[in-house]
Amino acid sequence: MKTQKYLLAILLLLSVCGPARGQQLSLGIFPEPQEVIISSRTYTPPYGYALRGIDHPDADAVRLLEETLPFAKSGKSLPLEIKRLKDKAPEMRRSGAYTLTITQKGITIGIVDDNSLFYAAQTLKQLTNRDAAGKQVLPLCAIKDYPDVLFRGTVEGFYGQPWSHADRIEQIRFYGRIKLNTYIYGPKDDPYHSSPNWREPYPAEEAGHIRELVREAARNKVNFVWAIHPGLDIQWNRTDSANILAKFEKMYDLGVRAFAVFFDDISGEGARPEKQAGLLNYIHEKFIREKDDVQPLIMCPTEYNRSWAKSDYLDLLGTRLDPAIQVMWTGDRVVADITKEGVEWVNRRIRRPAYIWWNFPVSDYCQDHLLMGPAYGLDTRAAGTMAGFVSNPMEYAEASKVALFGVGMYTWNIERYDPARAWKEACDFIMPEAPMAFRVFCEHNSDPGPNGHQYRREESANYVAPIRTFLAGYKKNRFPEQSANLLGTLFAQITASPGMIYGQSPNKRLIEQINPWLIQFELLGKAGTSALHMAHAWYEKDRAYTWQRYLETSALLDSMKLINRALNQRAQPKGVKVGSSVLHPFIMDLYRQTSRNLLSTDGIAPDEVKISIPSLFTNIDQLRSQPCAEGDHTVGYVPLFEVVKVEPDHYLGIGWEIQKEAESFCFNLPKSNRPGRVFEWSADGKSWRPIPHVSTENAKDTIRSIDPKARYIRMRNDSDQPMELYVLGFEATTKQDPRIHEELMMYDMNLDTYKHLSPGETVHVKCDDVSTVSFFLSGSNENLVSITGLAQDGEKNIVYQGNVGYILLTKTMFEDFSSLELTTIGKAPIHIHQIVRE
Repeated sequence: MKTQKYLLAILLLLSVCGPARGQQLSLGIFPEPQEVIISSRTYTPPYGYALRGIDHPDADAVRLLEETLPFAKSGKSLPLEIKRLKDKAPEMRRSGAYTLTITQKGITIGIVDDNSLFYAAQTLKQLTNRDAAGKQVLPLCAIKDYPDVLFRGTVEGFYGQPWSHADRIEQIRFYGRIKLNTYIYGPKDDPYHSSPNWREPYPAEEAGHIRELVREAARNKVNFVWAIHPGLDIQWNRTDSANILAKFEKMYDLGVRAFAVFFDDISGEGARPEKQAGLLNYIHEKFIREKDDVQPLIMCPTEYNRSWAKSDYLDLLGTRLDPAIQVMWTGDRVVADITKEGVEWVNRRIRRPAYIWWNFPVSDYCQDHLLMGPAYGLDTRAAGTMAGFVSNPMEYAEASKVALFGVGMYTWNIERYDPARAWKEACDFIMPEAPMAFRVFCEHNSDPGPNGHQYRREESANYVAPIRTFLAGYKKNRFPEQSANLLGTLFAQITASPGMIYGQSPNKRLIEQINPWLIQFELLGKAGTSALHMAHAWYEKDRAYTWQRYLETSALLDSMKLINRALNQRAQPKGVKVGSSVLHPFIMDLYRQTSRNLLSTDGIAPDEVKISIPSLFTNIDQLRSQPCAEGDHTVGYVPLFEVVKVEPDHYLGIGWEIQKEAESFCFNLPKSNRPGRVFEWSADGKSWRPIPHVSTENAKDTIRSIDPKARYIRMRNDSDQPMELYVLGFEATTKQDPRIHEELMMYDMNLDTYKHLSPGETVHVKCDDVSTVSFFLSGSNENLVSITGLAQDGEKNIVYQGNVGYILLTKTMFEDFSSLELTTIGKAPIHIHQIVRE
C-alpha cells in the first residue's frame, strides 16, 4: 500500500505517464529499475540546480551529478534535494536502494547510503538527453529502486593470463556504470594470491597497483575483495594461520576492506573440511571481527559444485563455520546454469544462502573460442536465495563486458531479467558506434565448442532451421532460394562487420583482444559467400564454374586453417574458432557435398563417393555427434568426460587420408568395468585385424608399431555384455606415406589433394577403356595446359589446349588414342587434383 500511495502521489505531478512495472520496456536505464513511472513528456530545466538536504553527500556521486546536470552558481535555481529514506520495507533498507523523482519543480533523491546516491546519479545520467537544439532535456518520472542481490559483480578467478592493471581499472569503472558492487581479486596465476608466494608480501609495484585498484573501487562504489588461495601447500599449524593473518594485515594496509579464502581445485591435506572450518573461524575471530570496517569473510569450498559433493564435506562446513562466513557455489557442476532448486539444495547443506560463483563467460577450458553470447541459464525465480552473485569472466576483460552487463541486469532485478534483451542492450552499450556489426560478431561467437564440462551455449540459433532446409534441398539437387537469400545476407553482414568494428569503434583495447577472431570472422563470411555461389553453380549444372568456386572456397578455408594455426598459440586448445557450432560446419558440409557431387559419375551417386579425409566412425549413439580433433598430422576424438556405454560389438574408430600412414596410436579409456576390448586395424574399413602387442585391459597405452597398410583403427567390445568407459583419448599420429607415389593423388577421390606438375613434366592417362575423362586442375591463370592423344602406332594429336580448370573430354575427342599426355605450357606449375575416368 505504501508503494501505491507513493506512486499515486507522483502521478499527480506528472501529466502523461508511460506504463509502470509489469510491461516489457526499454527505458534506457541499466539495470532496469524495480518500479518506475515515466512520462512521455520531457522538459528543459529553465535554471541550474542547487543541492539541498543532507550535509556532506558522497563526493563521487555529487561529481557525477555535476557532470550530468546544469548547476546554478548564483541567482535562480531548481532544487536537487537529497534526503534519507524513511521507507521501512526491507528491500528499501538495502545498501544501494534509492528513489528518484523528476518534476518541473525539481529533483528529489531518497537514499539509504552513499551507494544509493551514486546509483541514483547513474540512473539520472542515463535519463538525460539533448534535444535538436542541443539543450538538455529530462523526462518527468518517479523511480523506486533497489538491488535483489546484495553483492553483485565478478571474481577474477580464471586460469591463464591475468588481467592487466589497466583492464582492472576499466572494469571497476564499468561496474560503477551498471551498478555492480563487487570485484574479487583471485587470478589463479598470481603467485602472491596462491602458491608459492601467498605467504609473501607483494613487491612494491604490484602493491601500488592494488592500492590504486582499491581507490578506484571506492570511487565507483565497488567492494574490492582480495582472495588468498593457500590450500596447495598449507600446513595446518599456528605458523601458517599467523601467515594468513599477516598477509591480510598487509593487504589491509593497502586499503583492502574485504577478504576471501579459496580452497578450490586442490586435494590432499589442504582439502580437509574440519581444518578449513577451523582456520576460517580463526580468521573471522582474530581479524574480521576485530576490524570495524571490513566486509564478512568469503570462502570457496573444495567441493564447490553438486557433482563433486559426494561426502559430508558441505554439511560439516554448514555446522562448523561461523554463520557470518559466506560460502561460494558454482551450481550443479563446475560450469553450469544456476537454478533455484540447485541453490536451495546447497543452502540446506551449508545452512546459509550461497554466494554464487558463476563460471560464465570464463573460457579457460575453451581458449580458442570467445563467449560473447547472452548470459542465460539464470533462474528468474531465485530472488532471495543467494547472498551474492559473481561471474568468472574471460581473460579478455573488454570482451567479457557483454556477459557481465547481463549479470548486472540479472542481479539487480531478477524477476524481470530477459537475457536476449539484456544481450542486445549490452552490444549497444559497449559499442554504440557500430552496434549492429558488434551484434553480428557476438551472435556467432558464443559457443565454447565440445568441452569436458559439457557446457554448451546457443550460437547462430536463428539460422539453424534455414541451414537444415538448405542442406536437405541441396543434397537432392535443389537450391532453396529463400534459405539461400537469408544465408547470403548473413554472410555478407559477417564479411562487413569486422571492417565496421575496426573503423567505427574507439575501443582499441577491445579490438586488440578480439582481433584474431575478427580476422577469422571476415574469412568465415567470405567462405560462406563463396560456398553458396559454389552450390548455385552446381544447381545450374555448370561443373566448370562449380570447380572455380570450389577452389575459391577451398582457398578461404585454408586461410582459416592458417589463422587457426598461427594465432592464439599459447591457448589451450590453441587456435581461433568462429561460428564453430553452426556456420562453419554448414560451410564444411556444403563444401564436402559439392566435392562428392563433382566426383560423382553416371555409375557413382554423390552419396556413394567416399572422400579421403580424417574422420571418426562409430555405432555408439553417445559418440555419433562427438567432433573430430584434427591437426596437420593427428586425428582423434575430443575427450568426453562422461561415462560411455558400449554395447556388444559396438565400436569407436578413426580413419585418415589415403596418402598417410600411422606413426603411432594412443588411447586413454579408463573405467571399463569388464574385459573384452579389442583393438583392430583395417586397410579398407571392411576387413579387420587385431593390433598386436596391445594390453587390451590397460586403461591407456601408446602403440608405435602400426601396420603401414592401415587406414582405420577401432576399439570394439568383443564380449557379450555391455561395458562402460570414459573416452579421454583416442588418437592416431600420421605422416606422409613414403610408399605412395605422388601420382596416386590424382586418383584418391579427394579434391583437396593433388599432384604437383612442374613445367615440362608430363602425366600419362590411359583412355582406351573409358568413355569420358575429367580433369580437375588448378594453377596460375597465365598458364595453359595441353592434352595430347597418343595412338598405338605413335601418332600424336592435341585434343585440348587452354586454361586450367575443369576439363571434360568425351570419347569422340580421344577415340583413336590409347592414352592421353598432359603437360603445362608456361613457367608456373599446375596442380592435378583428380582425374576421373568413366
